[in-house]
Amino acid sequence: MRAGRKKQTLTEKEAVIMNMLWEHGPLFVREMLELYPEPKPHFNTISTTVRILESKGYVTHEVFGASHRFEAVAQKANFRSRSLADVVRDYFGNSYKSAVSALVEEEKISVDELKEIVDLIESKNRNNNSKD
Repeated sequence: MRAGRKKQTLTEKEAVIMNMLWEHGPLFVREMLELYPEPKPHFNTISTTVRILESKGYVTHEVFGASHRFEAVAQKANFRSRSLADVVRDYFGNSYKSAVSALVEEEKISVDELKEIVDLIESKNRNNNSKD
């Protein structure tokens, strides 16, 4: 991260809206309200949150009469990798092994899923070694 540049983060409410936009594409605030999980916030709360996202540069809008349709311009992958790194750093002592171990302990990941992860790592290592 460059000096003087604020790290991209999302509040919980901002994350809900960004996920809607990433999943469904451009939406009007009333459509976001319909998609919002219970308990649904007030229309104005969603409107304010999406405007904050726009001020941060994560969202843009197109005008349709008196309405605005909002669209994500920030990429989900950028937030996903950054958020995962933050969780691992803050809660698992910067150890991805500890994070995976916690998933195993809480039975959130299966043996088959772990085998798939190992296969991905081995495949990536083979591809990297073949480039050398």
